[in-house]
Amino acid sequence: MKIQISYTGRSYQTAAILPAEITLDDGGTVDDALHLLTKDLADDQQLPMSCLLAVSGEHIGTLASHTNQSLQDRDELILIAPVAGG
Repeated sequence: MKIQISYTGRSYQTAAILPAEITLDDGGTVDDALHLLTKDLADDQQLPMSCLLAVSGEHIGTLASHTNQSLQDRDELILIAPVAGG
């Protein structure tokens, strides 16, 4: 199944190397998708643990603490990295 990936916030260098779409086996989960996205990242390119996660517009937690739900074909996994400023 195909999963769309969207990434916003800081860590623009990391976002530039993440794919816009990944392929998972049927029954794949959020954790499966995250593993596939991050397995080849260098230590200095890892996503921040405070990164918010959403699946097709529904917030499911942070990278550190989220619901590991099953994904469906054409779901969108959204990663929102924190941004500092005021």
